[in-house]
Amino acid sequence: MKRPGQGIRDRWRTRLAVLRARPGRGPRAIVWGPESRGIGSARRGQLMLSGIWHLGGNLVEAPGANPWTIDPPSAPFEMQIHGQGWLDDLLAADGHQVRAAAQEWVLDWVRRYGRGTGPGWDPALTGRRVLRWISHAPTLLQGMPPGDRAMWFAALYTQANYLQRRWRDAPAGLPRIEALTGLLHARLALEGRAGAVPEAAAALIQAVTTDLGPEAGALPSRNPEALMEVAMLLGWCIDALATRAEVPEGMREAQAAIIPTLRALRHADGGLARFHGGGRGRPGRLDRVLSRSGVRARNSTGLAMGFAPLMHGRTSVIVDAAPPPSGAASGSAHASTLAFEMTSGPCPVIVNCGPGGGFGVEWHRAGRATASHSTLEIEGYSSSRIGAPIPQGHRLIAPLVQQPRRVQWQANASRRSSTIVMAHDGYGASHGLTHLRRLVLSTDGRILAGEDSLRAVSRGDKDRFDDVQVGQKPHGVPFHIRFHLHPDTEAEIDLGGRAVSLGLPSGEVWIFRAGGDLRPTLEPSVHLEPGRLKPRPAEQVVFSGRAVAYATTVEWSLKLAQEAAPSPSGPQANPQN
Repeated sequence: MKRPGQGIRDRWRTRLAVLRARPGRGPRAIVWGPESRGIGSARRGQLMLSGIWHLGGNLVEAPGANPWTIDPPSAPFEMQIHGQGWLDDLLAADGHQVRAAAQEWVLDWVRRYGRGTGPGWDPALTGRRVLRWISHAPTLLQGMPPGDRAMWFAALYTQANYLQRRWRDAPAGLPRIEALTGLLHARLALEGRAGAVPEAAAALIQAVTTDLGPEAGALPSRNPEALMEVAMLLGWCIDALATRAEVPEGMREAQAAIIPTLRALRHADGGLARFHGGGRGRPGRLDRVLSRSGVRARNSTGLAMGFAPLMHGRTSVIVDAAPPPSGAASGSAHASTLAFEMTSGPCPVIVNCGPGGGFGVEWHRAGRATASHSTLEIEGYSSSRIGAPIPQGHRLIAPLVQQPRRVQWQANASRRSSTIVMAHDGYGASHGLTHLRRLVLSTDGRILAGEDSLRAVSRGDKDRFDDVQVGQKPHGVPFHIRFHLHPDTEAEIDLGGRAVSLGLPSGEVWIFRAGGDLRPTLEPSVHLEPGRLKPRPAEQVVFSGRAVAYATTVEWSLKLAQEAAPSPSGPQANPQN
């Protein structure tokens, strides 16, 4: 937690930095304007104009109010409203009334917060806001009175100078890249600042290299959606430099390292795998990032940011096969070790519940637990635990603790199938058990076979396993193998209770069954989808049992029983695109 008075000192430090960043005398103009960077929704823009704001998972109705008189219902809402990414949506609606509202709301932000007050001076939010102001400058400045223009330019130059001093305060990863993207665009666009472009570009390259590792292909947070956002911002910077200056080779090298990783994390339907706080991404955004990069290489190292992809036919399977993030990078990480997602053509089938941060603190914590992922869970325990909150910048995070010490994986392929064998010891300290998982996907993509085992390996593990069961009734360690279903998947117990049939919107039917005497159950689940007002009801297939011996194994299979109905719109999605 923050020390007494620390918040006050941070606020005064910010105000002093903003005061020092105010520009002196000299020309103030935009000499270059990039294309609009965001792809906005005109419908969302019209809703904002009518007073309906849907940000950070919250819906606020405030007819006739500007955004700065709204009492923010949550921290994500407040961050998004101050970052002003909503300008993309608002200005997509077009029209004189829209432009007048955008001008009024932006100028009112300057009047209220332009001297360094409020939460919007976080470096990442400042970079996001600067980028929007510059990319929408022609619309924002159109017909603006001279006095207001002068105030707007003074605020823009102040924010650019502030970023020059404070970008290092942004947490590593996406927040720092956001801050530097805004800084670089300001240096390119503002009159009198072109001489500082090489310095800003070098800082961006250094941040990417430092934050994403020597090969720049992975974030410490292992959040696929955050990696996509980094790739998008990096692509914008490359495009901007190409029109005004020379693109440093290090920037293209970083892009060339990130894109193959993203391609490996793309499901058959074009969405991202949902792990460690990341969602699927806005529809079409990932494909735009991949295509605009011009990078055609694919991941060839096996794991992509710690994830193992299996892709055959119309089927994609992506598995978390590496240790979870640690330290500050694990502030939104999930206890998802060995969990997987599966998509068939355009339809997600097996999913993880997803990131719950947009639905409040309790959903955020619940979404991080092992039980919210498609993997084996020992009842009442997660493979990693969530620790106490600690401060990071202007917010509190709860890093993972007591994580698996060893996570192993091995892959091999034959003419008939591809196989991944994995193991983690996240239940070793508590129960003396190691979780082993084997996944086999046929080369036609029609059969996914799995095997989950709990084993006490060493003498010490066996002693711990025996101790856990002393006095326990009934005997054995209870476990559940969970397979969370996408809300659009219709599930029904079949074959006299021995299987579950899964009907997809495409018309496909898959049959889920376990080996031996184990029978599946259908239980409630939720789908935590960013951008929605509340969690969507869903179901999960669960195989439950008790580990009574030093080795317990459950075999299961998922087989395509009925093909998809013919699509009138053309060929189905292909995971290899």
